[in-house]
Amino acid sequence: MTERSRRRVGVGRWITDLVLGCRLAVSGGREGWTRTVLTAVGVGLGVALLLVSAAIPNMLDARSERTSARSDLRFTQQELPAGDDTLLIVDVGTRYRGEHVYGRMLQPEGPDAPRPPGVTELPGPGEMVVSPSLEKLLTGPDGALLRERLDARIVGTIGDEGLGGALEHAFYLGSDSLDPDHARRIDGFGTPDDSEGLDPVLLMLTVVILAVLLLPVAVFIGAAVRSGSDRRDRRLAALRLVGADGAMTRRIAAGEAAFASVLGLGVGAVCFFAGRQLVELVTVADVTLFAGDIRPTLPLALLIVLAVPAAAVAVTVFALRRVVIEPLGVVRHAAGTRRRLWWRLVPPVLGLALLTPLIGTIDAESGGGNETQIAAGAVLLLIGVAVLLPWLVEAVVGRLSGGAVPWQLATRRLQLSSGTSARVVSGIAVASAGAIALQMLFAGVSADYVEETGQDPERAQFQVWGWSLGGHSETESALRRLRETTGIRDVSGFSTVYAASVAEPAPGGLPAGVHLVVGDCAMLAEFARLESCAAGDVFMSEAAQPVPDAPAPKPGERVVMSGGTATEWTIPAGTRMVAAHPDSPLQDAARLYVTPEALPPDVLRHGRVEFYVNLDPAEPDAVEHLRTTAVKASPYLSVIERVALRENDRFADIRLGLFVGAVLTLLLIGASMLVTTLEQLRERQRLLAVLVAFGTRRSTLTWSVLLQTAVPVVLGLALAIGVGLGLGAVLMSMVDLSVRIDWTSIGQITGVAAGVVLLVTVLSLPVLWRLMRPDGLRTE
Repeated sequence: MTERSRRRVGVGRWITDLVLGCRLAVSGGREGWTRTVLTAVGVGLGVALLLVSAAIPNMLDARSERTSARSDLRFTQQELPAGDDTLLIVDVGTRYRGEHVYGRMLQPEGPDAPRPPGVTELPGPGEMVVSPSLEKLLTGPDGALLRERLDARIVGTIGDEGLGGALEHAFYLGSDSLDPDHARRIDGFGTPDDSEGLDPVLLMLTVVILAVLLLPVAVFIGAAVRSGSDRRDRRLAALRLVGADGAMTRRIAAGEAAFASVLGLGVGAVCFFAGRQLVELVTVADVTLFAGDIRPTLPLALLIVLAVPAAAVAVTVFALRRVVIEPLGVVRHAAGTRRRLWWRLVPPVLGLALLTPLIGTIDAESGGGNETQIAAGAVLLLIGVAVLLPWLVEAVVGRLSGGAVPWQLATRRLQLSSGTSARVVSGIAVASAGAIALQMLFAGVSADYVEETGQDPERAQFQVWGWSLGGHSETESALRRLRETTGIRDVSGFSTVYAASVAEPAPGGLPAGVHLVVGDCAMLAEFARLESCAAGDVFMSEAAQPVPDAPAPKPGERVVMSGGTATEWTIPAGTRMVAAHPDSPLQDAARLYVTPEALPPDVLRHGRVEFYVNLDPAEPDAVEHLRTTAVKASPYLSVIERVALRENDRFADIRLGLFVGAVLTLLLIGASMLVTTLEQLRERQRLLAVLVAFGTRRSTLTWSVLLQTAVPVVLGLALAIGVGLGLGAVLMSMVDLSVRIDWTSIGQITGVAAGVVLLVTVLSLPVLWRLMRPDGLRTE
């Protein structure tokens, strides 16, 4: 026989044996089908999450394309003149019951004015077009307060192409009274997405998050493929009895695994396409999507389709290396030969070798390390948890003896087959180790992405600011309306306008100018130390850090107010110098603190107004009433909650992504562990029934199952803490941070992980009790 013929025979034999394995997976009666279905479900859950991960690029791109297409922030080198194709637009977005409402007020300046995406016809004055979600809210019982705020007539619906997602609240409101000086003029919608990429620290966070979230999925797919291995090995022993050799049995086992994994691909696809419909029912941190956005990229989807069956075959063949399948039975080497430690140390050592050269090299300014190197190092360290756990469990349980009957049953079972129990909890251990490392890194870098705003929420909870309402009298009217609003405890307000000196600047110097803060004496006293104050008084504070070559105008000098028609005014010669309060937000520059009576009428027409508001905690909808009053007062007013700390948007997005991914991973872990646990109990059905028939108490067996799970969990979490702390320390050193350990957070992470395992065990108890019935002694 030629070499080519032998190769053909070899390939044909492989195909024949693989096909036979597929046939055995579906022709083994109820037992065979049950094992195949359970394996497929376990694999399918992992595949579904992998498909979601593969869809993230398309998901982000689709939403970004729609939001960029409706953007009205179009910047030009010169002011755009009014024309038949221009549109005045004002941002009138708001919040309602904690949810963002996207809103714009529109005024066309000609018949060819541009329309936003998803809008077929621009609304007229007193009309608005809304998103389906907002229309549902406005017409429902929960939208009463919002209807009061948006009291225009609904004349249309915004199409999907003009929305960020299915549940987005959005509206376009028509008007005929917008001021060109305060509104933006545009001739089209849409701006290119020119956002900057992630800085090296955030990029490293993203890479590690993906590694931490996806590696447990791979671990659970491997565990699902090996479920029911005891029954499979007994079937293979029967095949040896009819003439199959060892190599043939391994190929048949590979065929069974391949069939179950392919079936799992189908289950995963069904779960993915069914589950992605639920995304249109959920809003997370004002982010909403369409189901169609969640589309796996083709290369990643093909990689999943090819890699999952290949990994299933490889795991099955690798697992059979410790099993001798003979015609008269199965001999497992696990009980007689101790697991070797040396090769299990190779992955974490290699991981450290990859990450160590990057220590101190990553920061937001100078650049960072290789993302592939970071991901590979983190993955290898976390793989160390999965490969070390079986050795650790075997080493510990081998030394356990004595104790109560449930304890003896649990430890004896672990001594006979510790690898199965270790595989069940390996995924949760890997996830816990990664979560601990990420928590350390997040805590370390958060200071660089959270800044102090200088605001004092104790003095004022909300700030209402915008363009002037027409003059001081209109500002006072708005102030009275705010004070009369339901749920507002107290409010104070002032106006600001910039005044430039009319004197020529010195050669090489900058024009002199000063900001005027206009308000009553009580308001001015909030910003400066005033010994006495009366109507008509003017005060001046010096800049904390004066600008070179740009001195502020002095008392007695003439200045001109900015905006609209130039109005000249002379700073009174009797202006008194005062000091700004150290905690005042206006103490950084020179200011004139002016009472309204000292200024010409309507000088504030083109200035800005600010109101500081405190709410009554006894009124739950106080903030909604505040926003409604602000909208009624002027479309140019914005309501902002004052906070002491503000988090970087990209950092917050990554934190949100970690939260969503962690929830999905925990759901996968719980579901997969439940499937694997049920398969283990099903394999022990006859043994459990025999023990009950001989008088063993059901409570004894129940406690033995709980203890059998508890021992690997405790050991796995201990190992996870060690590896997680090590990985976290290396990651913090890479961004040049001192290593600090938050034991409270570590306790929370391990508590959640232990809770998931406990919940899965409790959910499996009804099946355990059913398997203890006498009919478990039946055989076919």
